[in-house]
Amino acid sequence: MPVYVALLRGINVGGTGILAMKDLAAMCGKLGFARARTYIQSGNAIFECGLKEDAVRHKLEEALHTKMGKRIDVMVRTAAELRATLDANPFPDKEPARVAVFFLAGKPPVEQLRGLTGPAGEQVRAGRREVYVYYPEGMGRSKLKVPLDGAAATVRNINTVAKLTALAEG
Repeated sequence: MPVYVALLRGINVGGTGILAMKDLAAMCGKLGFARARTYIQSGNAIFECGLKEDAVRHKLEEALHTKMGKRIDVMVRTAAELRATLDANPFPDKEPARVAVFFLAGKPPVEQLRGLTGPAGEQVRAGRREVYVYYPEGMGRSKLKVPLDGAAATVRNINTVAKLTALAEG
């Protein structure tokens, strides 16, 4: 049975979208996802499930909508896809906490991202279903707006991606 990682958008950020991780793990269990567990408070769940990715995302988004009263976007990756995302990091020599991965449900707008840099030296690279950004002064200080054509996305730094990968592979 495949191991999936679900990355929720806008959970426990800035006092909005408050969801206890024990509730998220319990929700995953009720949906039939086996060995459900979470990592840190930003909405990351790891579980096993025999369904295809689209079905996993749909079930989880429906359950979250019911619980939260609003739409919560969910990006889903298999353990192998998460490993590939980590291995494809175009900024392996940069400080991991300053490298962010924007996870998308579909392909990124490659043409809009090509050659994009930010005012503080930020660098942007498109991946398969991800966008990598190096923030030399940190994401919180950046004025860079990553053009994603309104696509749903959620962001994790490379440290978090590495930990989620290890948990999913373990």
